[in-house]
Amino acid sequence: MSGAYLTAMSDTTITERMSRGLRRVIPRRFRRDIPIVPVVRLSGVIGFSTPLKPGLTISLVARPLERAFAWRNAKAVALVINSPGGSAVQSHLIFQRIRQLAEEHQRPVIGFVEDVAASGGYMIACATDEIICDASSIVGSIGVIGGSFGFPRLIEKLGIERRLYTAGERKAMLDPFLPENPDDVARIKAIQQDIHAGFIALVKGRRGPALTGSDELVFSGEYWAGRKAIELGLADGVGDVRSTLRQRFGENVVMPLVVGERGWFGRTKPAIGGSSFGDLIGPGFADEIVSAIEARALWSRYGF
Repeated sequence: MSGAYLTAMSDTTITERMSRGLRRVIPRRFRRDIPIVPVVRLSGVIGFSTPLKPGLTISLVARPLERAFAWRNAKAVALVINSPGGSAVQSHLIFQRIRQLAEEHQRPVIGFVEDVAASGGYMIACATDEIICDASSIVGSIGVIGGSFGFPRLIEKLGIERRLYTAGERKAMLDPFLPENPDDVARIKAIQQDIHAGFIALVKGRRGPALTGSDELVFSGEYWAGRKAIELGLADGVGDVRSTLRQRFGENVVMPLVVGERGWFGRTKPAIGGSSFGDLIGPGFADEIVSAIEARALWSRYGF
């Protein structure tokens, strides 16, 4: 063999050895030869957030979503969803951000339902290209709900005089200390119907031909266990994040969990505004207690 040929072989061997050595040193999540699927957890009641138990709001999830979709060479983005719903506006804002990022970065999105993806939680799940759930997951509840309490007789018995001053004929609509007005109830129901119609259009736009149940059933506000939800076209399959991603992208797939910045007690910091630890001892403490009770009530609706 010529000296030039042997030198070329030697150079190739050295290069290969160096490459293998670098692969051992470089963390797996940064290696191009290993598939990566960033994972973002979206868990909690939507729009209800307390200092020690933050829920889901666009300000809290914006950063981890942006980091996950911007991950170089990612094969897809996985969203692990566990929410009984909550604010219609925050649900839609999160839905929109997911779709915007998916289109900007040309990344497929796979949604994994844990205990619940109901109401606003299901709206967020619809932002994914595929919905995977457990056989016992609760899925659906495509509807709108609102509630209040009435105390007009109670304050009368206690001898409390209600003093309310407004500018605007409907400013005191649905005041809990006034007798219920049928016209006010009709107005709030009309608003709910508008929101429900938008929710239905969103689900139809995302799920399309996959839906097999009638509109009267699927959009009634009812919810189902995972396998029935698949049968109705609300979900696509049964599985979990680890086994599904390993099956799709290989045994070596890396699934880094992407989280937001952490503050007091490991609490996720909001991207914009939001409450702080000072809220625990500030004048908003009573509001935090009420929010926690309302959040518990939402989970209880689905047996959790």
